[in-house]
Amino acid sequence: MTLDSSARLEVDPLIEDPATRIIVCCGAGGVGKTTTAAALGVRAAERGRKVVVLTIDPARRLAQSMGIDSLDNTPRRVEGIEGDGQLHAMMLDMKRTFDEIVEAHADGERARAILGNPFYQSLSAGFAGTQEYMAMEKLGQLRARDEWDLIVVDTPPSRSALDFLDAPKRLGSFLDGKFIKLLMTPAKMGGRAGMKFLNVGMSMMTGTLGKLLGGQLLRDVQTFVAAMDTMFGGFRTRADATYRLLQAPGTAFLVVAAPERDALREAAYFVERLAAEDMPLAGLVLNRVHGSAAARLSAERALAAAENLDEAGIVDQGPGKTGVRDTAAVSPESPSAGRSPEAPPAADGTSEVVAEVPEASAEQQSATAAGQTTQQMTAGLLRLHAERMQVLAREQRTRDRFTALHPEVAVVEVPALPGDVHDLTGLRTIGDRLATGGSARAGAA
Repeated sequence: MTLDSSARLEVDPLIEDPATRIIVCCGAGGVGKTTTAAALGVRAAERGRKVVVLTIDPARRLAQSMGIDSLDNTPRRVEGIEGDGQLHAMMLDMKRTFDEIVEAHADGERARAILGNPFYQSLSAGFAGTQEYMAMEKLGQLRARDEWDLIVVDTPPSRSALDFLDAPKRLGSFLDGKFIKLLMTPAKMGGRAGMKFLNVGMSMMTGTLGKLLGGQLLRDVQTFVAAMDTMFGGFRTRADATYRLLQAPGTAFLVVAAPERDALREAAYFVERLAAEDMPLAGLVLNRVHGSAAARLSAERALAAAENLDEAGIVDQGPGKTGVRDTAAVSPESPSAGRSPEAPPAADGTSEVVAEVPEASAEQQSATAAGQTTQQMTAGLLRLHAERMQVLAREQRTRDRFTALHPEVAVVEVPALPGDVHDLTGLRTIGDRLATGGSARAGAA
């Protein structure tokens, strides 16, 4: 099955449907998820929706393309949106989001103790899975506020797109795990009993951990655990609640990929994982698809024509300067020898007749050089076209392999732009290409 025969993803009905409340753009890194999320936000807002785009680690130029010098953990309104809708944008600050959880679920004194704890500061700033967990936490917060009727999420960049689904569970399991609960036990015991338990029952374990982790780190962890005692159960609960939100009918996943083998292989894994988790997949956005307005000229014919031009340039040498020497074997006795009395006979008894050819004019030389230059340029363009057609063929084979494995997945192609997106006009162009799909492919860059 080819891409042309697979289902086509209709983007406009998806973003205009009031029942669609969350769109999650996911996929491997570097395939244009952030740009796709921003373009969807602009297009939905200009069709009357009140939209917030939650981006993760966006390029600075993308924030500027929405007219904002910088993005932070607070939604900021994007000016210049046409129509009755609104667009807000924000960038996840995972540490600030973690701090907000602490401040919301702990009293002032305990919150200050947690926020100042060295282990907490390391955990909130860079612990594996923290970014993905906080992205889902922030999504849950935005949805609970019910201030926007559409939330577009750009998932975090990661080595594997599946980290967005796996990492929050891993972090929740760690924070609710046996190791943390074991460290909480002395704090829960309290008083002398707790100290006695710690000194007797855990002396061997803490001594071993102190050697492995360092005594100060172990004390920081225990202090952190004691302060967080009342909050640990909430991490897993909130992660599970957001996970259920992602499975709800109002959520739509868009898998974003480039027409490259690794990116589409990652997309295929994600499609299978979403199906296994019963999460609603809207379709595949295939970004940066190349096209040609001269697709009828194949790579083979273009290369053959370039070679013919090269050969013609070698053979076709224009008029020379002087002198084409013509040696005629003429008998000395022949009266038709036509040599002048001054012309001495050749050593072998033949006469050498020299025909004088007029020297080529400057105009003729210039015309000849121009013709050769045109041939060289034409041959070069034909070779570039052949390379483009080879790229197109390779992309088509890659797409066909994906659609053969997943014929049920609706697909929209986004033709490549000749340059970067740097303003709202560029985002609108991407939105138009998302909506029209492959119909613009013929003239794509």
